[in-house]
Amino acid sequence: MIVPKWLAATVVVALVVLAAALWRQTPAAHRLPFASPAAAQSPSTAAPADAPLVAPASDVTPADREAKRFKRYDKDKDGAISRDEYLAARRKAFAKLDTDHDGKLSFDEYSVKAIAKFDAADAKHDGKLTAEEFATTAVKRKPRTKAVCPPGTAAPAATEEREEP
Repeated sequence: MIVPKWLAATVVVALVVLAAALWRQTPAAHRLPFASPAAAQSPSTAAPADAPLVAPASDVTPADREAKRFKRYDKDKDGAISRDEYLAARRKAFAKLDTDHDGKLSFDEYSVKAIAKFDAADAKHDGKLTAEEFATTAVKRKPRTKAVCPPGTAAPAATEEREEP
């Protein structure tokens, strides 16, 4: 069932008005303050409002990560990764897709997620997608965020190859 946009917008506006009315009726002592997490810190540890957020440094080194990855692959713990150990994850993924267990992937087995997505979007069950139904199949991407360098540090410069005369 497709809901007209004007009806959905009317419901949203009504809910916002209702929430605002209920919030105003709530005594100030019972209201939750609207404050940022930085404001909840004590004044001595709070960062200035215009300071960029900095992620805490990790104690895990790339070598530690690689050692953990090696241990995950080395199933028999002999200190070496065999070809079978290396390809085990691929075999497991293939076996999940090979639903009839014939050792081959048919097109339907290979595209089972896309078929399920189409069937879920086809609200009329007529084997065709209208523009509204097709819009529901769009990939939901997370917005990209730019990295913020701490004050006093420069962004890494791009290295360029220069030809010498």
